[in-house]
Amino acid sequence: MSVSSVRVLSVLTLFAAVPTMVLARPAYTPLVIFQDAAPPVKLLIIGLVLSIIAALVVCGRKLMQGPRLAGGSAYLRGLRLGGPLAGLVGAAFGALNMAVGLANVKDTPPLWVLAPGGAEIMALILLGLIAGSVAVISNWAVEARIDRTVLGA
Repeated sequence: MSVSSVRVLSVLTLFAAVPTMVLARPAYTPLVIFQDAAPPVKLLIIGLVLSIIAALVVCGRKLMQGPRLAGGSAYLRGLRLGGPLAGLVGAAFGALNMAVGLANVKDTPPLWVLAPGGAEIMALILLGLIAGSVAVISNWAVEARIDRTVLGA
């Protein structure tokens, strides 16, 4: 092969690779999910993350208090049910937005167009379940501490 034919071949290879480079999209990460979310969903995500952090803080403070047993247990009990429900409400809001968007287009969009909405829905459900799980585990730890303190076990 001559040098000129190698150059032509390399240029043709480059042109063949260009369409795949154009189709390549950046990775979809949790940060991108948050950035692409609607403002009410962003508030819900922030609220769920803050409630997880608050549950951990309440649990830590209750376990470090010693014999005093005041405050925080009601928050943990409320978050046990409220966290998953808040995540499901946000997921239902996202699913409703997806359904309305699909109803307003003539042709069904490809899956890669719908995937970010699905990822947002799954992220909200996951955050709600994490908030509820953290609250349940924290509540168990606090209740065990209260039982040990009150019963002297």
